Amino acid sequence: MTGAEIFIECLKREGVEAMFGYPGGQILPTFDKIFDSPIRFILTRHEQGAAHAAEGYARATGKVGVCVATSGPGATNLVTGIADAYMDSIPLVAFTGQVPTTLIGNDAFQEADVTGITRPVTKHNYLVKDTRDLARIIREAFYIASSGRQGPVLIDLPADVQRKDVEFVWPESVDIRSYKPTLYGHPGQIKKAARLIQKSKRPVIYAGGGVISSGASMELRRFAEKIEAPVTLTLMGLGAFPGNHGLFLGMLGMHGTGYANHAIMESDLIIAVGARFDDRVTGKLDAFAPHAKIIHIDIDPSSISKNVKVDIPIVGDVKNVLGQLLEELDKTPDTTDWLKEVQSLKKKFPLKYQTKNKLSPQYIIQQIDEATAGDAIITTEVGQNQMWASQWYKYLHPRSFISSGGLGTMGFGFPAAMGAKVGCPEKVVFDIAGDGSIQMNIQELATCVCNKIPVKVAILNNGFLGMVRQWQELFYKRRYSHTCLYNPDFVKLAESYGGVGIRVTKKEEVRPAIDKAIATDNVVFIDFHIEPEENVFPMVPAGEALNRMIEGLA
Repeated sequence: MTGAEIFIECLKREGVEAMFGYPGGQILPTFDKIFDSPIRFILTRHEQGAAHAAEGYARATGKVGVCVATSGPGATNLVTGIADAYMDSIPLVAFTGQVPTTLIGNDAFQEADVTGITRPVTKHNYLVKDTRDLARIIREAFYIASSGRQGPVLIDLPADVQRKDVEFVWPESVDIRSYKPTLYGHPGQIKKAARLIQKSKRPVIYAGGGVISSGASMELRRFAEKIEAPVTLTLMGLGAFPGNHGLFLGMLGMHGTGYANHAIMESDLIIAVGARFDDRVTGKLDAFAPHAKIIHIDIDPSSISKNVKVDIPIVGDVKNVLGQLLEELDKTPDTTDWLKEVQSLKKKFPLKYQTKNKLSPQYIIQQIDEATAGDAIITTEVGQNQMWASQWYKYLHPRSFISSGGLGTMGFGFPAAMGAKVGCPEKVVFDIAGDGSIQMNIQELATCVCNKIPVKVAILNNGFLGMVRQWQELFYKRRYSHTCLYNPDFVKLAESYGGVGIRVTKKEEVRPAIDKAIATDNVVFIDFHIEPEENVFPMVPAGEALNRMIEGLA
């Protein structure tokens, strides 16, 4: 087989059903074989869109996402999506064309050192110099991307490697001597953790995206119900625990619920499950959870005690570790008084917004929640739209909330929604967008129309880069330096691509527009004209403790 034929055969054996990308000169041998391939190929209109679509596919399905681009600018256009997947631990394999091996290092046309460029933002990467290594490398790449702490892997394919004929040898198994993820918690640490849980009076479970990656949502629920502890989730963890469950505290952190933040600060034990104590969660580090012991469960040992010193580290896959803890816990803590206190915190610090006749973004998201019965896949862009979506939609299932967490990539949500819809065609998929973010990958309207991918986009149009404007209002004396936007007519723009556009300016138009969008078998932009200076509250100012929140109505 040629290297290009090996590429197709390996993807088939890995069970790849869809890939996203854009052709170019140095990847043409592979695209010639893609022409006859049974694997669905989605031509995006920008390589960044391809990377985010592959991410959306992976986040919605749990499978490895695949994207393909050519050398030079094609490869560098993938980098933002690769970095995004790296920060959020998303399994992705990116293939890039490269100039022939004889020209590498000669500044050839459209040459870029993509393995050097992406080394800091990939779990691993490869420059293939011998076609005989290609099948092994692809096999390893999928294994590395999908095991341990998941993440992106890049394979750089020189044009001559794609053309050369070699004997195809498929490696039935993968054995990388230096890569052996720990899957089960150490029995001694499990016993210590169980004893600490049994003695606690005010435990809080703090769970993140690792629960979703591990497929541990059911174990998390069983564990929380067994020890009767409230659960708070990170942005990446939303959906890992039912949003309508009595023990659920909502999201914590900078724009988390007041009651989640206060509960964390008043707890005597934090059980961190597949989360990494990032700065948006902890607030001021030396003031974080001052009375709490900490148990930290994570498959990545480098994440433990990196930001917050923990008392009992447990390295392992959280699904397995929660199972071990459930077996070890022969008695459970008495949390009766604590749960009463948590309920009083919920009454004292509720999420709220003004409900007058104005068009509120919170109301719009609540209406999307009601119209979809909490059963849609929600993607977001980044900023106020993202925070409102995390606060006001009740996520009942894992993989129902898809957002750029660690990197905070504007332009993420629309192509991610495309990928999610390709992976889960039976689901309603909504991108909750801002009028700034949506314009960063708006060209993917063409991809949706051409490939009949009927995603729905709710544009919360306030005429600003909303979250930056909010910071300027609160901390920079309302000096709105370059955050006021000039926007196109989003309705006409959607129609010009062959999609559907709906404009909403009144509260009574919200639900009919959402229902119409869901019933329409096409990509739909709903242009919601919301209040220009609507804010996201509560808000923990940068550098403050979690319980020092700015409360109030927008």
